[in-house]
Amino acid sequence: MVPSTLIRSKAARCLPVVLAALLFAGCGTQAPDQSAAHMQGEAQANSAYYLQQMQQSSDDTKTNWQLLAIRALIKEGKREQATELYRQLPEDLTAEQHREQRLLDIELILANKNYQGAAAELATLDISDFSDAQKVRYYQAQIDASQGRPSLDLLRALIAQEPLLKPVEKQKNIDATWQTLSSMTPDQANVLVISADENVLRGWLDLQRMWFDNRSDPAMLKAGIQDWQTRYPQNPGAKLLPTQLVNVQNFKPASAERIALLLPLNGQAAVFGRAIQQGFEAAKNSGVSPVNAPTNAPQTDVAQPAAEQPALENSAGPDGAVSPSAANVNDLTQDNATPAAEPATQAPVAQTAASAAANPGAEIKIYDTSSQPLNQVLNQVQQDGASIVVGPLLKPNVDELVRSNTPLNVLAMNEPENVQNRANICYFALSPEDEARDAAEHIWQQGQRNPLLLVPRSALGDRVTRAFAEQWQHLGGGTVLQQKFGSVSELKMGINSGSGIALTGSPVASSLPSQQATTIGGLTIPAPPTDAQITAGSSGNVDAVYIVASQDEIALIKPMIAMRTGSHNGATLYASSRSAQGNTGPDFRLEMEGLQFSEIPMLAGDNPGLQQQALAAVNNDFSLARLYAMGVDAWSLANHFSQMRQVQGFQLNGNTGTLTADRDCVINRKLTWLKYQQGQVVRAN
Repeated sequence: MVPSTLIRSKAARCLPVVLAALLFAGCGTQAPDQSAAHMQGEAQANSAYYLQQMQQSSDDTKTNWQLLAIRALIKEGKREQATELYRQLPEDLTAEQHREQRLLDIELILANKNYQGAAAELATLDISDFSDAQKVRYYQAQIDASQGRPSLDLLRALIAQEPLLKPVEKQKNIDATWQTLSSMTPDQANVLVISADENVLRGWLDLQRMWFDNRSDPAMLKAGIQDWQTRYPQNPGAKLLPTQLVNVQNFKPASAERIALLLPLNGQAAVFGRAIQQGFEAAKNSGVSPVNAPTNAPQTDVAQPAAEQPALENSAGPDGAVSPSAANVNDLTQDNATPAAEPATQAPVAQTAASAAANPGAEIKIYDTSSQPLNQVLNQVQQDGASIVVGPLLKPNVDELVRSNTPLNVLAMNEPENVQNRANICYFALSPEDEARDAAEHIWQQGQRNPLLLVPRSALGDRVTRAFAEQWQHLGGGTVLQQKFGSVSELKMGINSGSGIALTGSPVASSLPSQQATTIGGLTIPAPPTDAQITAGSSGNVDAVYIVASQDEIALIKPMIAMRTGSHNGATLYASSRSAQGNTGPDFRLEMEGLQFSEIPMLAGDNPGLQQQALAAVNNDFSLARLYAMGVDAWSLANHFSQMRQVQGFQLNGNTGTLTADRDCVINRKLTWLKYQQGQVVRAN
């Protein structure tokens, strides 16, 4: 309400002519001040409007408009202007203004990506006197501070925010709640402890359990959703179903009657294409699991240009193994082929089979992407009436595929540098980045918190480092250290000189805490490193080392670490499958004592029948055996294409890993972890 003294002051300045008019029309006073109401509401105007109002006002009203301008500037991403205006706030604030200042303080901290600082400030707030709009912002700040990491606190914030939202905003909240629930693992969900009066949360957790039990079966999932809505009619999610579960109700399986398999059948990458083709056809011909594929399986139609009919047999001849290391495959993986891992025959074995859809009558036609431009291949595929495309394999072809805007359903066998979410495309790749992300998950779950990456001085090392650090940050980890090494000859020089390898490194830039930059005269100056960042590389607290190296390289690296730090340095060593091959002897296994490494389930002993068949098909080349397993899993994924695209949480126990699809339908793999122990290969705990 505007003070009466201000009204009298305004009325005293009315002109005589106006006074005469007011005898009939009533006195025209200034419109009531709306700044306080705006401040407790949503502040929908832009910063320019609030700044103008601030300049035209004084006292408390000016401060109100100033607070509103700060809020608008934060919303518009003008962090520096908001910070400067925040610093100009007067000290003598009213209780209402002080509450708004505290909220803005937290929102500014979040704008600077200081999530831990924001969480600490949120814990000190008393929101009992907040307006509903301010409570919405308070809970949103809690949600933002969580960075999307699923937790009980995040669920409670989302649930508390929902009844305060407008109807048009509720769907986003419901979807975020479900995203949090579906992002948890069953183990994470099982340890949640809630209060007796948390009825809404209890309903959500019941929906989560139903989803865990039925997510691989769209029909059972659809029935489970309907039953849950009947049992929890008052739950916000029952009234407004999460979008992903609406998709389940509308699920319609896509046809997989005619499959186009796009692979390179000529040139240096042909050996990869052949291995995938063999695995794909074996899975198709054997129905559920390619363990008992018939030896007299029917031939698959191969589409070739009329002028070129290359032979389909192994180009190295029946007696010679074709090794991927002999080919330049930078266009496939951007690095030489990953050396294969040793089968874990000593490990406890649990028989698992790839879950393939029962469609052995599907027609497969293979198209050679190395003999004609991809756009011509896609045109031919459409003319031939294919219902789904599997491939292409090479990265340049996948990039071209995305640019083509093809209407076909596609399971690409690689992924582009920048994935685009396309409703008709999924991406399935065996990449070192994939392994690095899985390694970050594995190391985090084992309780290690201070990792060091030992990677080659190459583009591969940079890619692995970036992928690991990003996943580590997503998990809530802090600074990641990196140390790069050179060639085998350089490592041997280090052995001969007795220098060894110290468990130190430089911080990975993307893993450092965000610091606010300073802008002077339009020039942005990055914040200087903190003392903690400067000393991070020599703190001596490394408890995990992830090594990306070949077998020859790791045979030198592990003893060099022991040479410098001692064999009982306290740090656990981990490696990618790049360091393991099928021809290692007992001496190597003893030398690698304690080292953990990742491997695809098939080569870890989970499907010995398929492992034997795959190795026989590729002349015991373990790198090609991985691609054979990829072909097997590609068959399963192609037959589950609609589920991958439409049903959130799709999961398949494949031969290349436990396969899940993210929002962009990128297939992620959870690998098996093995360990060298007393000259044997066993499962890592």
